[in-house]
Amino acid sequence: MIETLRKIVQAVSEADDLEQALSLIVHEVRRAMATDVCTVYLSDRATTRLVFRATEGLNRDKIGAFSLARTEGLVGWVASRGEMLNLEDASAHPSFQLVPGLGEESFNSFMGAPIIHQRDLLGVLIVQQADSRRFSDDEEAFLITISAQLAGIIAHAEVSGLAALPDTSSKTITRIVGVAGSPGIGIGEGVFVSPTADLSAVPSRKADNRKAELRAFRAALARVRDDIEVVSDNLKDELSPEDHALFGVYLNILDDSTLGGEVASLIKSGEWAQGALSQVLLKHIKHFERMEHSYLRERAVDVRDLGTRVLTYLQDDSENRRDWPEKTILIAEEITASALGEVPRDNLVGVVSLRGSANSHAAIIARGMGVPAVMGAADLPYSRLDARTLVVDGHNGRVYINPPPEALRRFQQLVDDDLALSEELSVLRTDPGQTLDGHTVPLWVNTGLTADLPRALESGADGVGLYRTEVAFLLRDKFPSEEEQRQLYREQLEAFAPAPVTMRSLDIGGDKSLPYFPINEDNPFLGWRGVRVTLDHPEIFLAQIRAMLKANEGLGNLRILLPMISAIEEVDESLALIQRCHDEVMAEGYTQEFPPVGAMIEVPSAVWLTDVLAHRLDFLSVGSNDLTQYLLAVDRTNSRVADMYHGLHPAVLGALAKICLDARQRSCPVSICGELAGDPRATPLLIAMGFDQLSMNAASLPRVKKVLNSVTLTEAKEVLEQLKGLHSVSQVKHLLDDLMQRRGLERYVRPGQEQERAE
Repeated sequence: MIETLRKIVQAVSEADDLEQALSLIVHEVRRAMATDVCTVYLSDRATTRLVFRATEGLNRDKIGAFSLARTEGLVGWVASRGEMLNLEDASAHPSFQLVPGLGEESFNSFMGAPIIHQRDLLGVLIVQQADSRRFSDDEEAFLITISAQLAGIIAHAEVSGLAALPDTSSKTITRIVGVAGSPGIGIGEGVFVSPTADLSAVPSRKADNRKAELRAFRAALARVRDDIEVVSDNLKDELSPEDHALFGVYLNILDDSTLGGEVASLIKSGEWAQGALSQVLLKHIKHFERMEHSYLRERAVDVRDLGTRVLTYLQDDSENRRDWPEKTILIAEEITASALGEVPRDNLVGVVSLRGSANSHAAIIARGMGVPAVMGAADLPYSRLDARTLVVDGHNGRVYINPPPEALRRFQQLVDDDLALSEELSVLRTDPGQTLDGHTVPLWVNTGLTADLPRALESGADGVGLYRTEVAFLLRDKFPSEEEQRQLYREQLEAFAPAPVTMRSLDIGGDKSLPYFPINEDNPFLGWRGVRVTLDHPEIFLAQIRAMLKANEGLGNLRILLPMISAIEEVDESLALIQRCHDEVMAEGYTQEFPPVGAMIEVPSAVWLTDVLAHRLDFLSVGSNDLTQYLLAVDRTNSRVADMYHGLHPAVLGALAKICLDARQRSCPVSICGELAGDPRATPLLIAMGFDQLSMNAASLPRVKKVLNSVTLTEAKEVLEQLKGLHSVSQVKHLLDDLMQRRGLERYVRPGQEQERAE
């Protein structure tokens, strides 16, 4: 069964469009199960009806012309209940409904399975037989398995087909659902950035200049031929004549009469060189991989190798001549900090990532930059979105493809509304963060990119609660020198002086990997990351701390923060190294006091060590992103479980309350610098718990200040007290929403909630 299933899934995944995919499904499933009929109904998103879309064995004239309500007939029974139905005599079932003209009259046995993708019913897969018999357990298992396997493929094919439609006059809006990564709405032109020399990640794109693309392809081919001939000559005396002949096979593959000619023809028809190369070679690779003979299957490896070599030269040639659209929507399988840094800031209006979650590192940086972002858009047909008009709704986690003019106007109105709200909140810049009954809470910002500085300063922040030093490391191709680091840190410290600047020591690992210092682990979030890395490599830690101390000369606003502390020994060892650096810097002639040193509380063990940490250190800072991840056992980069990741979970809130209580008993200041600090809805809870500072991205600060200035501390403490009887995220949200509604703060807490009107 597994082999049959593999062949069906492979065949369907290679289909050119949805209609071909559906035809393959019904044909192959009918053949594999030896049944009389196989049919697929798909759910119509506009009408919610189940449309007769493909069949083998019934009246094909009804395809697309017949539909059922989700509660109608046996098909509706399967759809509405979301479960398998296996009947020996279909007509005996109370939901049975005979449809004239469909051709079901002679079939007695019925088995249907729902096609569900990410909790969304896509349709129903059905097999029928003339014989009156109940399908076996093995057949039932096969149909359930095939429907589950095909769900993702159908979802992708459905979206890809819609995305390929050139008609923007249609009123249909193609929508991809992901995870809200950074608030705001961006309207612009899609630009897909692919990993280096990955044939499967090259987007389809029209050639601006066919002759130039053809010349580039010919030049890349020539360079690859030269490479192969050099290698061939070098190995001529080392290999047998039979083995050496393989180089001739390589060269023949590139010949104009074979694959090279196919690529050239596709370029001449209007495809750009990289896209043409990818399409032709992937087609042939799949062809070779399906062959039974092992020798022929191995030719797929040769073709892929050659294609990768040619693509590398093409990318090298085009890398230097990339023109970013005036309004760029950056698309990637996984957005990196370096990719964000490549696009001129004035051109970047939106970010879409196929992987990641709201709290992955790229999303955090996007929020810091004030760029709308959608993460985890797994069904996005990225290869078809280059140069397409896209709308990124970072409020609700949606991407809209080629929206019609009327929808575009409505989206633009939402953009204008966001700008108006920002203008309204800008008057709060010089106001203190203070409750209505006089309780002051300093509001700090998180920074990392140099581009963050202007926005952070304009926000009216009282200091920097988290400077992510790793960002400078991520954007380089080697470790920055001590002097390079000193200059960067000096810029941050001077910009905010005399306000405090909290600099976190290098925090890599997890979803932050340096290209020149890769960390490959099966479970990176439970692996070598944060302070564990820098203590194992004290040369990195010492250089960074010395750079911080030197940058602090004459300013005195530096605070050093240690990430990922899980044991007291890590604190003691870090403090000893910082003391060593301070002694060395003082010996060089610098004069300054030992800076305040704190630890991040972001793993469960640290929660239970808060009392001891507060005794040893000058301050504590809660990293709510990682703490939430570890408390809930939810990988924050996994879009499949994104709905389970929530900082307002009662368990998380309970841990935060304990941290504040322990710190207060030791008279140790405690701040929170995770994304929860920038959630206006959470503001009353955090101040009631006793956090001394809230640190967030600059874009969130005005909204948080608005909420802070609109409630009383007494009121906030009353709400916190009410949490004790609540046990679910929905209950917590409901409680906080009630408070926001009473204070007229809904539009500041949930921006973009009117978005549904634009669809």
